[in-house]
Amino acid sequence: MIDFRKILVKYDTPVPRYTSYPTAPHFIQGLGGELLQSTLSSLDTAKRLSLYIHIPYCDRLCWFCGCHTKQTNQYAPVVKYVDTLIAEIMLLGEKSSCRPLLGEVHFGGGSPSLLRSEDMIRIRQALGLVFQIDKATQISVEIDPNDHNDDMIYGLKSIGLTRASIGVQDFDPEVQKAINRPQSFEQTFDLVRALRSIGISSVNVDALYGLPLQNKQRLQKTIEHVISMEPDRIAMFGYAHVPWVKKHQSMINEGDLPGNIERYEQAKLAEELLVQSGFQKIGLDHYARPDDKLAQCANQGILRRNFQGYTSDPCETLIGLGASSIGQSTEGHFQNIVPTGQYTLAVNNGTLPAAKGYRFTQDDRIRGWIIERLMCDFHLKFDELEARFGSKCETYVEEAIAIAKSDRDGLCTATSTRFQINDDALAFTRLVVAKFDSHLKQSDFKFSKAV
Repeated sequence: MIDFRKILVKYDTPVPRYTSYPTAPHFIQGLGGELLQSTLSSLDTAKRLSLYIHIPYCDRLCWFCGCHTKQTNQYAPVVKYVDTLIAEIMLLGEKSSCRPLLGEVHFGGGSPSLLRSEDMIRIRQALGLVFQIDKATQISVEIDPNDHNDDMIYGLKSIGLTRASIGVQDFDPEVQKAINRPQSFEQTFDLVRALRSIGISSVNVDALYGLPLQNKQRLQKTIEHVISMEPDRIAMFGYAHVPWVKKHQSMINEGDLPGNIERYEQAKLAEELLVQSGFQKIGLDHYARPDDKLAQCANQGILRRNFQGYTSDPCETLIGLGASSIGQSTEGHFQNIVPTGQYTLAVNNGTLPAAKGYRFTQDDRIRGWIIERLMCDFHLKFDELEARFGSKCETYVEEAIAIAKSDRDGLCTATSTRFQINDDALAFTRLVVAKFDSHLKQSDFKFSKAV
């Protein structure tokens, strides 16, 4: 068994979460539009693509949040933003080579659930003009239970919602006060019931460990509440405290945050409780019922990881819509302008609002695939690496074996056929994966805690 306390002290180092490779700090200003246009020009009706639609507004600002969002007490800015979003969708249609089928559409934020039903429907109608949507298209929306009302439920049903992702974080009143997120268990469960009543068969719950004033006892009660709602998936993220990036996180008293060992023990407690309740662990921080598609993909070795975390979405191309949203294709990554005013100006001028981008080298593709497989499967089979990228992969195999040989902490091992993150070291996967990141040493960006 590894000495997790020793490792937590030795490697108290921030590393990326690896929802992309290379990670966003390496994107280059001015390259995004070129990459997005190239992607749109090469779309193929035989291949589905997916969309991420960003709604950068909330009716309250939660202090733990790491997203690009802003609080608004008026709905008028949201209507204006939806107008721009629809204009961007139509602009994509003008610049696309075809009208492709959609695989998945994910509304994130912010709080996309604050949209009124008429605006949800307007966006859905615009998508239908530019893209093909059929019965296989999956539509998911992130929902704040405080937005729950009859109009919201009507809007979600009208756009063809197939999966709901409900933000919980923690149900303890003291923890909620510390993160400015008041939300009762009762109102959350009422939302789950309402979603089930309109036929939503897939419900995901987002919870966090490592929050201020959170301890194992409080976390256990939250998890018990979450399990009682019978979700299909649970995302159990570690809170990322990055006030140097998100200034509102400075509202959180750092003295109330649990230390590294407490965070680790909270994560292990969550894993124990969820697995005992019949959930299968997926990757580092997701859990799913065995019959859920996410679990099926994990069991088949085809689990994917993108900017939304672990996913069953097989699409090679993801296009981001809205301010700050990120997309990717086989050519590279592209990110829209972050400030909503500048994003709106670009769209109104008929310009694709993608600003930053990154064009993949072959080394990036190989390392990106290695990192994704380790994040999803915790192992790397050398014959699969060669089958995908050809026989010139000896250097990467040698690198993997060298990483394992240099490990003195029991984190990973290697044979002549595979590289493996050890079972009792899975919580430290990001530390191992970072060793394959050729860009990390070139970055002065400060990431979040590794565990």
